[in-house]
Amino acid sequence: MQTLISLHKNYTLNGEGYQLKLPLNLETIIPVDDSVRLLSQFVEAMDLTDLYSTYKRINTFSPRTLLKIVLYSYMNGDYSSRSMELNCKRDINFMYLLEGKPVPDHATFARFRSIHFAPCAKRILAEMSHLLYDLREISGETIFMDGTKIEACANKYTFVWKKAVTGNQGKLLVKIADLIAECEQLYGIRIVHGDTVKMKHVKRLRKKLYALKQEENIAFVHGIGKRKSALQKSIETLEDYLGRLKGYTQKLHICGKRNSFSKTDQDATFMRMKEDAMGNGQLKPAYNLQHGVDAEYIVWLTVGPQPTDATTLIPFLKEAGEYLSFKHKKIIADAGYESEENYVFLDENQQLAYIRPSNYEISKTRKYKNDIGRMEHMDYDETSDSYTCRNGKKLSFAYVRRSKSKTGYVSEKSIYQCSECKGCPYKKDCIKGNNCKTPMEERNKVLSVAKTFLKYRKKDLERILSEEGILLRTNRSIQAEGSFGELKQDMQFRRYLSRGTPNVLAESVLLAMAGNVNKLHNKIQKGRTGSYLFPIKSA
Repeated sequence: MQTLISLHKNYTLNGEGYQLKLPLNLETIIPVDDSVRLLSQFVEAMDLTDLYSTYKRINTFSPRTLLKIVLYSYMNGDYSSRSMELNCKRDINFMYLLEGKPVPDHATFARFRSIHFAPCAKRILAEMSHLLYDLREISGETIFMDGTKIEACANKYTFVWKKAVTGNQGKLLVKIADLIAECEQLYGIRIVHGDTVKMKHVKRLRKKLYALKQEENIAFVHGIGKRKSALQKSIETLEDYLGRLKGYTQKLHICGKRNSFSKTDQDATFMRMKEDAMGNGQLKPAYNLQHGVDAEYIVWLTVGPQPTDATTLIPFLKEAGEYLSFKHKKIIADAGYESEENYVFLDENQQLAYIRPSNYEISKTRKYKNDIGRMEHMDYDETSDSYTCRNGKKLSFAYVRRSKSKTGYVSEKSIYQCSECKGCPYKKDCIKGNNCKTPMEERNKVLSVAKTFLKYRKKDLERILSEEGILLRTNRSIQAEGSFGELKQDMQFRRYLSRGTPNVLAESVLLAMAGNVNKLHNKIQKGRTGSYLFPIKSA
């Protein structure tokens, strides 16, 4: 006869004759080479004084245990706090990390990430890098840099553009000035005693209008069938203008030096994202994540609003020097980091630049080599400080042009001009630009030369073309870009789950730490510990 199941909340009542069979020691279920054992040992060896200092008192769950669970969840590509709670109830590896303690709820994990881990995320990442350095897993000599854009936790239609806000603010200020002039004429009051309208005049007008309302005992009316007085219309218009002006001022303050921000996540900046192999994409709120990789481990990272990589190198190296006890001597990066400011900083900081020049690939083409209008294809005379073109004419030094970048760096360019270009047979090939208003017959060749930049670029080019430079450039492609490949493809992380720069930085650090433990586990199992660079394979 078939046994019926009792529909009771307690399912153990249906277990008649069922005997649960488990080993006496549950730890034997976990393989001896499982990564959870390595993670537990690694976190136990770390100094987490900064993390413990964020707690006033510690109850059931120690910060070290919570860090182990969160990192192990990130190592397995699971970033939800509710999934962490569920795994602690079901997964034997999470139970191993709990060490017999009760299961934390999802709010405990969420508070741990945002309240306790976020303020000291950089110091904990530095502690991991120091531990790897002590284990001789990272060299401390070479660092490979690269950056990527990761979408923020915000809608793509919540944009605020600084240029549009500035334009609207200018139009509103004109309307306010017109309103003040209208009120002066309508109510016979004098507000502005000059040509310039200032904010104090607007406040004075508001005060006088409300005083007129009180003197004449005017009651404001609202609704259908009721006619508003002229004073009420003036006051309501002024209040509307002041509210809009306050909103524009707040938006410009949030923007700061950026060109845009998102209403949902005000720290996110709109950037053009790569959506497919052809580079077709659209503007989305995102963060610029920079990785510094040494021996396949992420030793440092930064998160910023910069849409390009050129302005991220100096802040990155300054932060790394502040937190890390060792200093990398060789900086390897791609062409996006090349600038005169970066070259000068690395030289003053006694670090060697292995940055591929931005014209490295195009300089190999036939079109570039046959371009007679380029400075590289003209003869330079140091004595007279002049260039000689294909037609034998001299381009003499005229003046120095100084330009200031967004970061405040002042660069100098020497301008050389030729005064004998009339009737030159090479004129069309030498002088470029078809949008100039001056006719081609009246134009003369002008050459712009950044001598400081070219001096550093020449030394850098010699380094990257050496055997060591080729080895380092090859490893940059493997290690730095490989760290983002593991992040986006292996760990399936393509969009941040939290908002605000501190939380986004904490999320990035947790991902980097989880990736480092996975990398250490794989290198141990494959017998690759202590290796810093991949050798170049011969054909």
